[in-house]
Amino acid sequence: MTDLHDAILEMAEGLYNAGGMDKITLRQIKMLCVPEAKQYSAEQIKAIRTKTKTSRTVFATFLNVKPSTVEHWERGLKKPSGPSLRLLDVVDRKGIEALC
Repeated sequence: MTDLHDAILEMAEGLYNAGGMDKITLRQIKMLCVPEAKQYSAEQIKAIRTKTKTSRTVFATFLNVKPSTVEHWERGLKKPSGPSLRLLDVVDRKGIEALC
């Protein structure tokens, strides 16, 4: 789906640059192309942290949450949401170095 989103954005930006689309419409198209946040299971979250070779404390520091929050995610007692979910996705796709 990313290739399709990229093609749509490229076409919309071309139309905007050529004067065939206003800024509000371009912004609306960009908002439609934002992918939904992926949901992670407790096992997936632990696998991401294990892949980064970090302790819960260090991993929590990168995500700007408490170590107990990471523990609760990994035990399935809570689920990440909002910015934490986006950061988990970034770390999953690009590694912990993407947050440095």
